[in-house]
Amino acid sequence: MKKFLEEFKAFISRGNVMDLAVGMIIGSAFTAIVSSLVDDVLMPVISLFTGGIDFNEWGFKLAGGGMVRLGSFLAAVINFIIVAFVIFLMVKAINRLHDLAAGPKKEAAPTTKICPYCKSEIDIDATRCPHCTSVLEDDVKNA
Repeated sequence: MKKFLEEFKAFISRGNVMDLAVGMIIGSAFTAIVSSLVDDVLMPVISLFTGGIDFNEWGFKLAGGGMVRLGSFLAAVINFIIVAFVIFLMVKAINRLHDLAAGPKKEAAPTTKICPYCKSEIDIDATRCPHCTSVLEDDVKNA
């Protein structure tokens, strides 16, 4: 049992587990804010355009007495879209910061060149064109 508790302690004290826990807490708090925005601000405005329909009660009754609440489902879909959009913006901003921190990307050295005679693409180290068999004079002079 002691080894199990030591393994659990090592697992829980890892940095990425703590980051995940903090992210979950902030995410649930943010979801509560977005839910309030949708339920208390957006849905009443939408109900103005739909003739005062209360979307929390929008739905239909089933024969057994149950209720299918389409309005609540619509509010949940709007919540999801808003949260997903904000997360997308955050990830995009973080990726941009990582790119800026990495600095400018270096271009790779070319691995091919163009034969001056037949205009075929050939290996950068070639001294003779494999397509037209011409001797590449620049490389012969440099050798």
